Amino acid sequence: MVKPFLLLLFCFNCLNLFAQDLEDLDSLLVDRDIENYSLRVFSNFKVNKFSISDDDSKAKFVPNNRYGLGLGFATKKIILDIAVNIKNPNKEKTSRFDLQATTILKDQNYVKIYTQVYRGFNAKNNFDEPTVFRDDIRSVSVGLNYMYTLDDIEFSYSQLKAGLSNKNDDNIFITGGVGLFGSFDYFSAKPSILSETTSPYFSDEGDIKRYQGLSFGVLAGLISYFKLPENITATVNVMPGIGLVNKKLTLQDGSYKPSNPMLYKLDFLVGLSYNFKQYYVSLSYSNDLYSTDFDYGNNYLLNLTKAKLAIGYKFNKRNK
Repeated sequence: MVKPFLLLLFCFNCLNLFAQDLEDLDSLLVDRDIENYSLRVFSNFKVNKFSISDDDSKAKFVPNNRYGLGLGFATKKIILDIAVNIKNPNKEKTSRFDLQATTILKDQNYVKIYTQVYRGFNAKNNFDEPTVFRDDIRSVSVGLNYMYTLDDIEFSYSQLKAGLSNKNDDNIFITGGVGLFGSFDYFSAKPSILSETTSPYFSDEGDIKRYQGLSFGVLAGLISYFKLPENITATVNVMPGIGLVNKKLTLQDGSYKPSNPMLYKLDFLVGLSYNFKQYYVSLSYSNDLYSTDFDYGNNYLLNLTKAKLAIGYKFNKRNK
């Protein structure tokens, strides 16, 4: 009789914990005030590009169909946008999966995640060789940034992007913080990222067939919010970081691990929002840079860029 009772008690406690988790999730994500909701149309720009360079030469790899159009809705707590990637019929198609998200959890925790899988790049250079589209080049980038701020963050990114007023009554808010980051970076090509015409401009070790790097590091930064005239609000974030990366490069004949394990990064974001009665316009631009040394005079730079312009209609009551 005791065992069934203990089992029942255990199940009851599990249900209570599960219900509490659902309640916490509901309070975090669900906004029950219809006046905080809005519909929006938007255009976005997303790109994952990378480059190999030495003292004299630079080869960079840039995807196509970088723009998108979409519809979405926003609340005080969350924004859900769905876009259709715009493809130019006169250009080769880049296949892509691109997910990026930024949020603030419990006032002092800044979190950013991204997952990007691209296939098909324009191979460009600075030594006058023709640009060629390479559908054999593939890139994968996955990362997480976390920063704990010294003060409570007195604004919400969702509110800024959704055209809602923030709880901060000051005209200027600035805070700093420290945190961690981790990332996985990969690219590959067949037979290598350099062609017969571009490989002579680099050392033999620059003719890379495959690269993979796993990095961890620390970061610090500033987060700011400004109230400007004419119902304009702005935010500016800058977050430099430094870390260690475990790198492996595969060449057409053999492989090697670069001796320098250092990786340097810089993230920055600029956002503007304009409110006019039931309408708002939101513009944001962010750029993440990751740089490391491949030895033999070769340097690697990964550039992740995202921009979005949104026009929204708020459901709040009209001013009488």
